[in-house]
Amino acid sequence: MDNPMSSPHQHNSSTNLSIAFFLNLAFAIVELFGGFLTNSVAILSDALHDFGDSVSLGVAWYLQKVSSRGRDSHFSYGYRRFSLLGALFISVVLFVGSLFVIREGVERLFSPVEANAKGMFLFAILGVAVNGFAAFRLAKGSSLNEKAVSLHLLEDVLGWLAVLVVSVVMMFVHLPILDPLLSIGISVWVLINVFRNLISTFKVLLQEVPGDVDMKVLTNKIKAIEGVDNLHDIHLWTLDGESHILTLHIVSPVCDTKIHQRIKDEIRAICIEYKIDHVTVEIEDEAADCGLNNC
Repeated sequence: MDNPMSSPHQHNSSTNLSIAFFLNLAFAIVELFGGFLTNSVAILSDALHDFGDSVSLGVAWYLQKVSSRGRDSHFSYGYRRFSLLGALFISVVLFVGSLFVIREGVERLFSPVEANAKGMFLFAILGVAVNGFAAFRLAKGSSLNEKAVSLHLLEDVLGWLAVLVVSVVMMFVHLPILDPLLSIGISVWVLINVFRNLISTFKVLLQEVPGDVDMKVLTNKIKAIEGVDNLHDIHLWTLDGESHILTLHIVSPVCDTKIHQRIKDEIRAICIEYKIDHVTVEIEDEAADCGLNNC
């Protein structure tokens, strides 16, 4: 419990990211050829966008694999926080990409561009299927890295759904302004979710108390243990949004190593309920001075 090592979930996260990477790369190559075959600048532009996505997915996949390493002399808590770098990288890519799409969408509102409706329709179906499958795989993940990538892929799914709708409409009605309007709407939605994901990531980096742990309830449960008079200097944070760490000082009137061990075991049993993997407990008597100020 004291060593946040690799877990089955981390292996699944890496597998999901690898699937998303290869699917995205393969689809980008197909898009590139399709863009030339249909003479569609829109599809060629999206092919370049997907190649960029593949690079960011590759980085996220690599960092997720790195995060599965155990602790060593350089990183005493292991490498789990490296997955947060992947979440940050993906979020920045999404943020910049969304701003670019909004700018392009606004320009096309005033200067609509004709597109190959039939070519758009065929590639939209393929785009929804490929990106939808990858997004579905990653939607089940709970790491911030997976959530960021899932949001990235969901953006692509919504984008292709918009292309699908627009292509069908454009087959019957001359209304090219629909494309930029939908693009702007999707990009605004993506930006809102990017900010939410960034806030969650920065909360982890700034060591906020995990949102899934009620400190008051946890403290009361520990105080209720027989042999515990009080507790202080309690610190709780999370490594990556999933694996949590707790340190605390227990005040006990009993000077018995067996009782102290029982108290520690009961505290660790309580902590398992809250996904707290690493627990450090210091037990002291009532007259002891822990040596810490404002603890």
